[in-house]
Amino acid sequence: MLAEPELLRGVQRPRLFTAPPTFLSSAGLEAAELAEHAGLDLMPWQRHVLDVGLREREDGQWAAFEVAVNVPRQNGKGGVIEARELAGLFLLGERLIIHSAHEFKTARVAFQRIQSLILGCPDLRKRVKRMLCNTTETSITLTTGQSLQFIARSGGSGRGWTGDCNVLDEDMILGDDAMGALMPTMSAVENPQLWYLGSAGIGAQSVQLARLRRRALAALEAGEPDPSLAYMEWSVDPHADECQPGCTEHDDPDDPASWAKANPSLGYLITPQFVRNERASLGSSGIFERERLGVGDYPSDSADTWQVIGEDAWRALAAAESTPSDPVVFAIDMTPERSHAAICVAGEWRGGTHVEVVDHRPGTGWILERARELHEKWGPRCWVIDGAGPAGSLIADLEDEEKGLGITVIQPKAREVAIACGQFYDAVSEQTLSHLDQAPLSAALAGAQKRPLGDAWAWARRIVSVDISPLVAATLAKWGLGAEVEEEGAPNLW
Repeated sequence: MLAEPELLRGVQRPRLFTAPPTFLSSAGLEAAELAEHAGLDLMPWQRHVLDVGLREREDGQWAAFEVAVNVPRQNGKGGVIEARELAGLFLLGERLIIHSAHEFKTARVAFQRIQSLILGCPDLRKRVKRMLCNTTETSITLTTGQSLQFIARSGGSGRGWTGDCNVLDEDMILGDDAMGALMPTMSAVENPQLWYLGSAGIGAQSVQLARLRRRALAALEAGEPDPSLAYMEWSVDPHADECQPGCTEHDDPDDPASWAKANPSLGYLITPQFVRNERASLGSSGIFERERLGVGDYPSDSADTWQVIGEDAWRALAAAESTPSDPVVFAIDMTPERSHAAICVAGEWRGGTHVEVVDHRPGTGWILERARELHEKWGPRCWVIDGAGPAGSLIADLEDEEKGLGITVIQPKAREVAIACGQFYDAVSEQTLSHLDQAPLSAALAGAQKRPLGDAWAWARRIVSVDISPLVAATLAKWGLGAEVEEEGAPNLW
């Protein structure tokens, strides 16, 4: 039986939700209170998004490096953006916030909205040094030097800037070129964050949104939250072609309860009467389902993934459990942006080699203490780090006995890195490798490709948003089982 529309309010929690489970506190309440002080009243769902997106770990880093909000149009995502940017400027001390949209006219409207909020609040207005909106720059700068910049996305927009927070509005029109321009701006930032906001996917243009959604669905299917992504989607689960009449497992587009599930602002900003008229006007063209019910068209990434090792070959090597025997080797790698890092282990098991992701988290501040714990517990034959890679900066601290570590670190040369990649590949082909089918390692393999290294090759990420640090660390750990390790106490023959 269909719900009575006039009695409905939008559902305030998203249908699809995943977020990093480990956090100490959230700045969401303070952000909502600041927005209210500026005259911006937030609905419960908007407060929920801020609470999830601004959760902080014990070390002060954001729990979620990426925050994605997928909600149908006219529900008030602009209010979430304004509250987040106000918090970044006036609460969080972020030096540079970059607000980008597909078209500059959308970015200009966003500027005008937040400009109005600031000018209407004396406490905020007195902290502003200047506001510019001309042909060369649209920005808000505080007396402290903090800045909020508004730009239209392109392959070159944002290059050369170091953004603490990137807000990507209209993320259903977002591809690899724009991501390639914006992502590296955060590589030198201590605590960066990316916010994606938009509505349902519209096909080939929704490259990055589709990628984020796949990560969220994979996390939900595996029952393991993505360690760095908070994804919130308001949508319905539509009927499939094979559904029989009277199907109750999927959402009926004519049922007002479906309208409420996909539109958290129903009864607040959007009236059921308007949605009823919208449904009648748009008919069965599919536009109503996309624009009002969040049923998107997301491009497949299957043709571009698993380019080096096939998915079937990799999944076939998954083991239900593992007990690798001594000796074991640990390895560390991190992304070039230093946004994520991974520790992997390798050991002998059932006549072959077993590799496993021991830890994979955002940031780098956790690595040394975790390495100490693992070293004391397992006593590995060595640790392996590519000294020429981004994790090379950790080697001195790992080897420093005064800091209580004193870990032996093997640094493979470029030729040995290529050998390690070849050995890993051969072990998969010969089925002498096992793993636990962990999501970080599978995702890394799916997004990896080869890069030439002399006459051989090494791992490379296919696009900037792919994190292959678990794959590189697993490869180096396996190589370390056969690497020469100088014995402690051995005489120095030189």
